[in-house]
Amino acid sequence: MAGRHAGGGRRAAALTALTTLALTAVPSAAAADPPPAHGPVPSAAQTLGADRPSQEVLRALERDLLLTPEQAAARLVNEAEAGTRAGRLHNALGKRFAGAWVSGATAADLTVATTDAADAAVIRAQGAQAKVVKTALADLGSLKKKLDAAATRTPTHDTPVWYVDVRRNRVVIQATKRSAATAFIKAAGAEGRGVAVRISADRPRVMADIVGGDAYYIDGIARCSVGFSVTKDLQQGFASAGHCGRAGARTTGFDMADQGTVQASTFPGKDMAWVAANSDWTATADVRGEGAQRVQVAGSVQALVGASVCRSGSTTGWHCGTVEQHDSSVRYAEGTVNGLTRTTVCAEPGDSGGPFLAGAQAQGVTSGGSGDCTSGGTTFYQPVNPLLGDFGLTLVTASAQSGTPAPGQAAPKESWAAGRVYGVGDTVTHAGVRYQCLQSHQAQAIWSPEGTPALWQRV
Repeated sequence: MAGRHAGGGRRAAALTALTTLALTAVPSAAAADPPPAHGPVPSAAQTLGADRPSQEVLRALERDLLLTPEQAAARLVNEAEAGTRAGRLHNALGKRFAGAWVSGATAADLTVATTDAADAAVIRAQGAQAKVVKTALADLGSLKKKLDAAATRTPTHDTPVWYVDVRRNRVVIQATKRSAATAFIKAAGAEGRGVAVRISADRPRVMADIVGGDAYYIDGIARCSVGFSVTKDLQQGFASAGHCGRAGARTTGFDMADQGTVQASTFPGKDMAWVAANSDWTATADVRGEGAQRVQVAGSVQALVGASVCRSGSTTGWHCGTVEQHDSSVRYAEGTVNGLTRTTVCAEPGDSGGPFLAGAQAQGVTSGGSGDCTSGGTTFYQPVNPLLGDFGLTLVTASAQSGTPAPGQAAPKESWAAGRVYGVGDTVTHAGVRYQCLQSHQAQAIWSPEGTPALWQRV
């Protein structure tokens, strides 16, 4: 009993310390670390470029989310600030953390879920709403992995989608009939674990059909959409979807001009690929927005559930919606893909591989979906940070358009380095100080930890 009381005392002290910190700080990244000698540190919105959005992003948000110009601008800032606060609480709550999401027309409301009611005061002190739930996010992820593993043993297309739903603290199977979902749950050994079933006739499909438009072509036949410009060593190219072509496939651009070669491709399992372009092509930080206007990419900080996202594609152009769930699995006719993000954005065949952005932050490349841009639909994207990490790529951003590799790749693993992909909770050392990551992203040279409290906190 003595050990039990001692542990409770340590935990209470930790919660008290976090509460004190929260109550003495504005719920923003800017108050977390002391400013460096050269001046005040930037806010989360400033770091992520959310305070200076392009007109193409704002107009699309106004159209697709039915917002006023003022609401669209406010939403982007609120989403950026919420991501940092959610990251701090994620690290503070540890195993009790059960997810975070934003809501409201301007994403002004951040909700953070925990499995322990004692955390509610700490969450509220950080300017978020607290929700006490039964299952931690890590446990939901473990349950979903059981379904991922069972998918290889249950080759039925009557359960095409399954995902972690943080808002409702559950794992959901989308099925065309209940009996198929029941069989899937049994095959995964997940009976009695609270897996929910959603009945829907929708069957997501990959979107690589041949349709005219601004695109690239694989072996002169199939058409997809360019994702994000990337570099590897001194080679320029772009990221796209894995189902758009296997390694070794030749690609051509508009007017069928020779473009490059698919260097690596993963599909199914994941849906990611990258193309090395020839010297006739120049990597830029641009994404095609509304009316052929260009939007620039500033980084790859992952958006929260509920955040707004916009997609560009060679069939349907520029459309926006919101993030529904991360960690979704989809069983396409060609095989199962895990780790996708589910959105309310519409898409159609030929949009595959195209980029998703949250404000100026790269989110992923279009994988597949259901519905269309006339009646609406659901679209899934392959998150960009795993793609960059798996293939050793560096995202080309507006702050570094030279096409050269990010510096710091040869630094020791425990040291912070530009070009590396970091996840929430990762710890690094920089200038003799330890930091913990708040939001998943690929590090950039201008985003060193001491100057980006939106992304890192001292530990």
